[in-house]
Amino acid sequence: MSIVARRMSLIKPSPTVAVATKAKELKAQGHDVIGLGAGEPDFDTPEHIKQAAVKAMAEGKTKYAPPAGIPELREAIAAKFVRDNDLSYDIGQISVSCGGKQTIYNAMMASLNPGDEVIIPAPYWVSYPDITLIAEGKPVVVECPAPSYKMTPDQLEAAITPKTKWLILNSPGNPTGAAYTKADLAALGEVLLRHPQVYVMTDDIYEKIVYDGFVFSTIAQVVPDLYDRTLTLNGLSKAYSMTGWRVGYAAGPLDLIGAMNKIQSQSTTSTSTISQWASVTALNGDHDFIAPNNEIFKRRRDMVVDMLNKADGLACPVPEGAFYVYPSCQGMIGKTTPDGKKLETDTDVVTYLLEAEGVACVQGTAFGLSPCFRISYATSDAALEEACTRIQRACANLG
Repeated sequence: MSIVARRMSLIKPSPTVAVATKAKELKAQGHDVIGLGAGEPDFDTPEHIKQAAVKAMAEGKTKYAPPAGIPELREAIAAKFVRDNDLSYDIGQISVSCGGKQTIYNAMMASLNPGDEVIIPAPYWVSYPDITLIAEGKPVVVECPAPSYKMTPDQLEAAITPKTKWLILNSPGNPTGAAYTKADLAALGEVLLRHPQVYVMTDDIYEKIVYDGFVFSTIAQVVPDLYDRTLTLNGLSKAYSMTGWRVGYAAGPLDLIGAMNKIQSQSTTSTSTISQWASVTALNGDHDFIAPNNEIFKRRRDMVVDMLNKADGLACPVPEGAFYVYPSCQGMIGKTTPDGKKLETDTDVVTYLLEAEGVACVQGTAFGLSPCFRISYATSDAALEEACTRIQRACANLG
């Protein structure tokens, strides 16, 4: 009998982490590889945030923290919600964790009973269905194709059953960069108001990375009647370039937050106190670096979209936010590589791009909608231009 639990057969390692790891391994072996798989800004953490961590260490703020997070950080988060989202939360309604992924894990473990259903629009971030499965829930995947990559009210209505516990919304989204407008959220809210058993988990981690004048909204803000059954997630990783600091947070119903804190008290206890003190400064301090960073992201987005749409067999929508594109590679399927291999899936496509041209990206099967692949443009302009040139060449070499 195996020591490994049966539920482990239901899940897989993170494909995005696997691609990033593979690219690093190949580089270490001397291969010329451009890794476009990681969802991580290439900007350094701003200096004033790093100095806040140094100050915290110098002042001895290095001890255990409450599972919910230090009060000063929860107060800063509450102020952020008022300032940015017109949402009011007491600090008792706020939980801080080791990144957005643990926040989602805690919420699912604290709320799902075996067989509870979680509606997940696809393309989705890779961890949503697997965390649902770990918590013995049932992912209900709803395919939301290009060009919008967004769930419609009719799709949501059709997916809801008496067993539905959660709807997960991610806007701007990973892997597509698609973002729900205020009108989109209001329309989904009308459906949800007819189904009072359904809670909403809204993952707003890319909230501040939007382009072309897009105005971000979150669903509890747009549909106040959903406030009591919405868990609003966010974190410091993306806009603040703090991926390695591991700070995520959520605000929502008091009983759910209490249960999430109980889960955390028996796992990590809390994230690093040093990271938490740095996050206080990140939220309360100077945000002037965000707009210039977004201008760089936008420039990269425009270049990548333009170059991919000039590649034979690719069609790439323009994302409203985040730092990903999700081109369709339908036009490559069925073609033959120079060494005689037929491309039958998007996994074949990304394998070909890696082996033929040294470009590492993530196949669409990992995100629940094929045939596509994800590229992260959170890397240098030069690397992106070279990668897209290689992709164009790989597409042109197909027979």
